[in-house]
Amino acid sequence: MKIAVASDHAGYKLKLGVTEHLRRRQIEYIDFGCYSQEKVDYVDFAVKALEAMARGECDRAILVCGTGIGMGIVANKFKGIRATPCWDEYVAEMSRKHNNSNCLTLGGRVLPLDEALLIVDIWLDTPFEGGRHEERLSKISQLEARNFKI
Repeated sequence: MKIAVASDHAGYKLKLGVTEHLRRRQIEYIDFGCYSQEKVDYVDFAVKALEAMARGECDRAILVCGTGIGMGIVANKFKGIRATPCWDEYVAEMSRKHNNSNCLTLGGRVLPLDEALLIVDIWLDTPFEGGRHEERLSKISQLEARNFKI
């Protein structure tokens, strides 16, 4: 498994902790930035990571901004991405078991590192249950194919 990792300035410090954790776990990752706490637009870095997933270079993504919300909104614009902002262990577990989340978003301003790493571990290690959840994901895929306009 190879993970695309990206953050904005608000998520930079937490991203450093996450990438160090991935390294310790010997999980391959690519860091798509940002590389400092200088203000940047989260959209730009999310797109870099998600385009790598779309090209098949990475299997999953972990994106970090201030709350995890902005990165999640961007990620869910990409066909086939099921991004889930996770703020505790239960949500991380359910995001994998029931939603087959392939993109975890975290909040650097709302999660301490130790909690974030527990969430990362659960998200990485929890398998998708399939079954009745497959049908729901199929419905989501069908929605992605439609051209809604608001």
